[in-house]
Amino acid sequence: MVDSYVFRYMREEDIDQIVEVEHASFTTPWSREAFYNELYNNKFAVYIVLEEDNKIIGYCGTWLVIDEAHVTNVAILPEYRGRRLGEALMVKLMTVAKAKGARTMTLEVRVTNHRAQSLYRKLGFQNGGIRKNYYADNQEDGLVMWVNL
Repeated sequence: MVDSYVFRYMREEDIDQIVEVEHASFTTPWSREAFYNELYNNKFAVYIVLEEDNKIIGYCGTWLVIDEAHVTNVAILPEYRGRRLGEALMVKLMTVAKAKGARTMTLEVRVTNHRAQSLYRKLGFQNGGIRKNYYADNQEDGLVMWVNL
């Protein structure tokens, strides 16, 4: 049940656990330094963590530029997937972005990641185009998706 989890903004002491989630989720994970830079050097970045019993089990982030939110990452530890936690994270991120003045939100998702695409469509995202060879690990295309907040 999602009610037993805590959502909050990312802090520096979260970075090591976030990197663990990142490595468990992506073939080309971001580094610890990348998250540190997002936290301290990117004035557009907003990151939300999801925790259970003080353990970070997921996170997501966005860059808020003027009235647009660009989702950077969404990840849940593999053993917690299938519990609608990714959906809960996205809903929280959309709510935060809207409260901070975003009118639209966009993201890229692998063209083969149908599970994520289904979730995004459930949340109102629509296809916006293709970024050819977007993913560096295998040159897979990225599907651009948009939603009005």
